[in-house]
Amino acid sequence: MPHPEAKPDPAAPPTGDIVELAALVVPLPAPRPSVPEGYSPPAPDLAKPARFLFGGRMEPAPLEARSIGSYARGCLAGAAALPIDGETWQVMRLSRNRNWGHPDLITFLEDLAASAPDLGWNGLLVGDLAQPRGGPMLTGHASHQIGLDADIWLTPMPDRRLSREEREQMSAISMLKDAGMTVDPAIWTDAHARLIRQAASDPRVERIFVHPAIKKALCEFSGDPDANADWLRHVRPWYGHHYHFHVRMKCPEGQTACRNQDPPPAGAGCGQALSWWLSDEPYKPKPGQPAKRRETMLGDLPSACRSVLLAD
Repeated sequence: MPHPEAKPDPAAPPTGDIVELAALVVPLPAPRPSVPEGYSPPAPDLAKPARFLFGGRMEPAPLEARSIGSYARGCLAGAAALPIDGETWQVMRLSRNRNWGHPDLITFLEDLAASAPDLGWNGLLVGDLAQPRGGPMLTGHASHQIGLDADIWLTPMPDRRLSREEREQMSAISMLKDAGMTVDPAIWTDAHARLIRQAASDPRVERIFVHPAIKKALCEFSGDPDANADWLRHVRPWYGHHYHFHVRMKCPEGQTACRNQDPPPAGAGCGQALSWWLSDEPYKPKPGQPAKRRETMLGDLPSACRSVLLAD
């Protein structure tokens, strides 16, 4: 992605932040049949694409908690589940079974949810974290593979418990006006901005991805972007992300198999640094870009991911 201090080359795709595809809603799974005593499931077919292998594991690997690899090419051992209900959060899209993460991510989400009411926000509606063993997902994201990514809806939690059906069918609300490059002042509020600022100010957070129009609104909310660069620099404009914001945590301390991104560029990332993202240029097809990306196979992931996949 273009650095704030340099004008981007319009012909070059942005780099540095990892592309994420829009999440897809999948149907509710059929109830699981009872498992006969002593039954062992067949070994997974390791020749299949990795998304089928990791998407087929319904429980976390019974190993020490570790994030392995990079955000878009890795896996997760010893995942913890975010409970589907908390006093100030509710997990959405339960059929996806994606409320798993590294324990550091779960603690962060619980902390952010606890702070929400003081920010004028009723509570969090939490979207996708990771699969039970991380890895490539069956549908949707290219990232969210090592248990350090979380999507938080820009729709506040209602003052009642949503049913399972509501959590599958309810739509998030776009913050954009007429699907353009500005936020809708009838929808976007200072409470949205305060919640994102709270998340971006947490030292455990590496990046937060939002739509460029939301980044612009945050720059304006800050009053003086240069004076608020400490948190604004962690908020990165990226495709989509006008229904939710995407939190990306730093690798847990001491976990050498986990690969951090380079730190965000210096500066608030407002003004001229943001103007490229507010133009039509980022959304034009890139010459020579393949129509379909190659499937990720188990051998493309760090070698430790094989043990995570097969651990019982």
